[in-house]
Amino acid sequence: MNTWEANIRKVVPYTPGEQPNEPDMIKLNTNENPYPPAPGVTKALKEIHTDTLRLYPDPTAGDLVHAIAQNYGLKDEQVFVGVGSDDVLAMSFLTFFNSEKPVLFPDITYSFYDVWADLFRIPYECKALDENFCIRKEDYFGENGGIIFPNPNAPTGVELPLSDIEEILQHNQDVIVIVDEAYVDFGARSALELIDKYENLLVVQTFSKSRSMAGMRIGFACGNAQLIKYLNDVKYSFNSYTMDRTTLATGVAAIEDQAYFQETCAKIIATREWTKKELAALGFSFPDSKTNFIFASHESCPASELFGALRQEHIYVRYFPKPRIDNHLRITVGTQEEMEKLIEFLKKYLKK
Repeated sequence: MNTWEANIRKVVPYTPGEQPNEPDMIKLNTNENPYPPAPGVTKALKEIHTDTLRLYPDPTAGDLVHAIAQNYGLKDEQVFVGVGSDDVLAMSFLTFFNSEKPVLFPDITYSFYDVWADLFRIPYECKALDENFCIRKEDYFGENGGIIFPNPNAPTGVELPLSDIEEILQHNQDVIVIVDEAYVDFGARSALELIDKYENLLVVQTFSKSRSMAGMRIGFACGNAQLIKYLNDVKYSFNSYTMDRTTLATGVAAIEDQAYFQETCAKIIATREWTKKELAALGFSFPDSKTNFIFASHESCPASELFGALRQEHIYVRYFPKPRIDNHLRITVGTQEEMEKLIEFLKKYLKK
């Protein structure tokens, strides 16, 4: 090893989902929304004057913060925005998890959590999900330096009841509890209704899934004004201009069109429920998903084999070769037509 390498911060990076680019592909591997963004997003893009791009954007992201706050019945000072929920979560790790005690999160969960913990030198402890891939609330009642978990969880799709979340909060009022709600809009109950009751609760959401804006990178956090101030203090110490002008304008347009948002979410939920029935008839089992994906395992055909067979047909799903979940596929819910093609292929393949 070169001597200069001794002081370099080395981490094992997060592996993002594959982004293939084939004209005939069915892309069900990164939980993107199969429908376009709200019509107002196109209008907002057309109205952006390129001359304004020579100017810095609003560092406070004021218009977007206000639109999000209005949508959820909050005050502007209760909202923080960032470049996707990954940016918001990374800033949250850096801001709130500074104890010598371990941060707690599930053993099967969003695989960026341990990456951020390692990057920022934060001690952590993973709590095992039960045999049904459910979070055990009691595992989070002990002493710790903070708590984070997705709800619904990823990649399992399982929802933790709000009553359990509240019990976790009641047992952890001296640390920050972060609920990562990337998929909450597909049928789960949000913890946003608890933020006025628990000053140590931070709820994080994203525009990437339910609002069809993965390509624009918009995430946000909601909590009491003091938490948001601390987050902004860290953000301004890291990068003052995180949100570009185009993103700010399209983000406002996306959040304001509630009718379109509800329509597309309803379509995805309906297709998800149809797909569940079809997969069950083919011998698949899966936890009850409250997300835009299904975490499925077949009774006789290994997940790794199915993953390869689907890939050959340019049908992309996600496979995690990790303990406890290496016989599962995470299948994003696409359009009804895309899911029908998936089921048609599986029927033919499994007959062989």
